[in-house]
Amino acid sequence: MSEAVPVVELRGITKRFPGIVANDAISLKLRKGEIHALLGENGAGKSTLMNIVFGLYQPDEGHILVQGKEVAIDSPNRAIELGIGMVHQHFKLVQPFTVTENIILGMEPKKGVNIDYRAAQEKVKQISEQYGLRVDPKARVEDISVGMQQRVEILKTLYRGAEILIFDEPTAVLTPQEISELMVIMRNLVQEGKSIILITHKLKEIMEIADTVTIIRRGKVIDSLPISGANPRILAEKMVGRDVSFKVTKEDVKAGEPVLQVKDLVVRSAQGLPALKGLSFEVKAGEILGIAGVDGNGQSELIEALTGLRSVDGGEVRLMGGDITHHTPRQISEAGLSHIPEDRHKHGLVLDFTMSENMVLETYFHPAYNKGGFLNYDAIDKHAEALIKQFDVRTPSIYNKARSLSGGNQQKAIIAREIFKNPHLLIAAQPTRGLDVGAIEFVHRQLIEQRNKGKAVLLISFELDEIMNVSDRIAVIYEGQIVGEVLPKDTNDQEIGLLMAGSQPGEKGAPHE
Repeated sequence: MSEAVPVVELRGITKRFPGIVANDAISLKLRKGEIHALLGENGAGKSTLMNIVFGLYQPDEGHILVQGKEVAIDSPNRAIELGIGMVHQHFKLVQPFTVTENIILGMEPKKGVNIDYRAAQEKVKQISEQYGLRVDPKARVEDISVGMQQRVEILKTLYRGAEILIFDEPTAVLTPQEISELMVIMRNLVQEGKSIILITHKLKEIMEIADTVTIIRRGKVIDSLPISGANPRILAEKMVGRDVSFKVTKEDVKAGEPVLQVKDLVVRSAQGLPALKGLSFEVKAGEILGIAGVDGNGQSELIEALTGLRSVDGGEVRLMGGDITHHTPRQISEAGLSHIPEDRHKHGLVLDFTMSENMVLETYFHPAYNKGGFLNYDAIDKHAEALIKQFDVRTPSIYNKARSLSGGNQQKAIIAREIFKNPHLLIAAQPTRGLDVGAIEFVHRQLIEQRNKGKAVLLISFELDEIMNVSDRIAVIYEGQIVGEVLPKDTNDQEIGLLMAGSQPGEKGAPHE
């Protein structure tokens, strides 16, 4: 790798917010043609640092050099002028617009007084082919997958001439297949001379794709080293500051009576198409049932039907023997169901409410928090303080807005709120999406603790390792139906993978070991 002047160099970058030093004298070098991973716990200061490089924040102290020259990056437009592009964790796309319309927004090519869409489409197509992105320039963003939307964000940066790309937790919302495809795209970008900073907490991906890794903990650089001199255990220890267990330890627990019974469930998608086609299963007290499947096989519709967010066209759902099929979300919650949603921003939090307010979103009307129609803020604040301390939610104050927290701390806050309700059934949908290894370990421990207390836990995850590690029993969903049930100790990734793809192990044409 070239020892020439770094394409980006940070020297002593410090950024303070009220009550917290987010970045404490951080220095970092990115070299041309390098993938440099920025590793750290949720809330370690990774995204803040990169938002400074992209001009969204201004540093309180320190210097930024691009191509060896000191620069002031006072806005994203200035960053783009300097050849820096950022692919954000939460995409910034206009859903009803086409791919091309999103990419050229603010930089529309003109033909006379009109926008030259044909020229724009051709350029988008050419860039897409050059980097192996395979994006349809005419597709509407609302009609394409999450993985494809991310490619649109990448295309947007390339269209604007980015030579340096910052990826902020790029795999947090992707399926395993999409993650593999993204790795190929990143290698293509580097081969074409681009340089990449990858913000992540996923050790497996760092080991696979990065050249160099810088570890940040509580706003400070702990170490920076070539990936050839690292391994997952060393990185995890440096990131969290202690030994981390990668294997879930749990004792065998005898399952009790059914808590959730789903029979012949029929549900339609938002487009009116059949999403669940007579789906049946049950979850018993004292067990974790994992639902494995490729994204888009009815998981979201199942969660929404169980929690009252989507109407049911046929079949029934019973909780503790009572029929909740057509109940409202509040009725279902009050019946003893807690829900860690797959989209924490859409269904988990009100981002402009304080953390204190978010902790009682489903219980604010209870007498403990409500007197004569007026909220008892003293009681709500005490409740929030206790939960935030117990679940190690890192926030300067309970009065901070939810949107100011890192994604991982937002997730921990939701888990705290839902577990505190002491439910009969806990539905955990993608519960560790966007979390670091330490937080993942914490969440898995919480799920197992609920199961050990005799609660029923329904785990829905695209992470096969998580399903295999945490579940007592695994049901595989394919095209809106449960196509097989297996025990983790009696199966392997290949068998579950075949079921997820709609094949039965041993079926003609199915691969053998």
